[in-house]
Amino acid sequence: MTSYFLWPLLVASLTATAAPMPEAFSPAPCETGIFRQDQTGFVALTQGGKGYAYTFSDGTVGNTQDAGALLACGKDAVLVNGKERWPKVALAEADTRFESHGIMLAGRLLEAPGAGKDTPLVVYAHGSESSGWIDRARDPYQMVGRGVSVFVYDKRGTGLSEGEYTQNFPRLADDLVAASREAKRLAQGRYGRFGLMGVSQGGWIAPLAQARAKAQFLGIGYGLAVDITEQDAAQVARELQDKGYGDDVIAKARTVTDITARIVKSSYQDGLDDLSAFQQQFGKEAWFGLIKGGYTGVLLGMPAEELRKHGIPRFDKLDIDWSLDPVQVVSQVTAPQLWALAEDDRQAPPAVTVERLTALRGQGQAISVYVFPQADHGMRGYVQAPDGTRKSTVITPGFYDLMADWAKGGIHGAYGQAYRK
Repeated sequence: MTSYFLWPLLVASLTATAAPMPEAFSPAPCETGIFRQDQTGFVALTQGGKGYAYTFSDGTVGNTQDAGALLACGKDAVLVNGKERWPKVALAEADTRFESHGIMLAGRLLEAPGAGKDTPLVVYAHGSESSGWIDRARDPYQMVGRGVSVFVYDKRGTGLSEGEYTQNFPRLADDLVAASREAKRLAQGRYGRFGLMGVSQGGWIAPLAQARAKAQFLGIGYGLAVDITEQDAAQVARELQDKGYGDDVIAKARTVTDITARIVKSSYQDGLDDLSAFQQQFGKEAWFGLIKGGYTGVLLGMPAEELRKHGIPRFDKLDIDWSLDPVQVVSQVTAPQLWALAEDDRQAPPAVTVERLTALRGQGQAISVYVFPQADHGMRGYVQAPDGTRKSTVITPGFYDLMADWAKGGIHGAYGQAYRK
């Protein structure tokens, strides 16, 4: 997709700089794709909330509308650092629509030049975001730039796909199985190993789909082997720890997350009286208003009687299956698994997940675990202000190399600062 409103801005930007423009470079509207410097260095352009987001193969990120943007768009090329012309790679792209549970989902197969019978093929299960991935997600292009074919699709209720947005993991796993069939149909004769990649929430979905999709490997990025209520509890504890609170307050927070877990798992039938008592006892404490988590903060901010009568419609319509046990699901995976986790992940704290994955490995599961230090959710490096807020800086080096090597059949050497568990 081409963004024509960027054209005047880019022309003005390039004209304003005194640096001479390479002879072969001609400014033009931005387009999604991969632009390559050489056999190892490349940059991917994807649609952003504003302008186009760029991600270099070394993890450097930015947006074409940022002040001091590192690249400008041109005809079949980008201009990097105001002087280097990187030509666009002629990817093979096949758009498609496929059916799952009576709705039509939109997908796209992305293949690098020369894809053949030895090229790995992966299908992505993306996170909880309500936006589609086609043309927008950086991960597929980072994999294709490293020689892995990718099938990406907009999950139900997002982007170009039909249906209602949901967080019902079994239903999303069914969609992933359907996407896998479509990916293999489109890439027939041009792929070797086939696997599933899941990031964030996709880390719950890909293991559910693995056997039925006949995936030969799984790659999970910043996912969890805990359930949603455990994630919420870990988030709340991490929030308070980051604000400097000690074990006494953390213990009180654990009490309330136990209560809210009972409430959501029982559809508001159990725990509301205890929630009301907790609100009355601690509602004026300074830490009380700092609690957010995945849902506990919302429940704490509502009267118990309102929850009893109306629930929380915006949560309830997500149709979450609270009965799923992720450890049981992961233990039933029949293919080798790679888990790449962000050590400082505030949204998906990894400590319990690491413990459970290493325990499963001790029971015979083929699980490899890499932890990337100084990385937050999304494998984003960051700088942290004195008040604890974080500003994302890069995609942590080594993450995409690790995932691509895993898809190709072997991991070796160092991947940034990651360490194995």
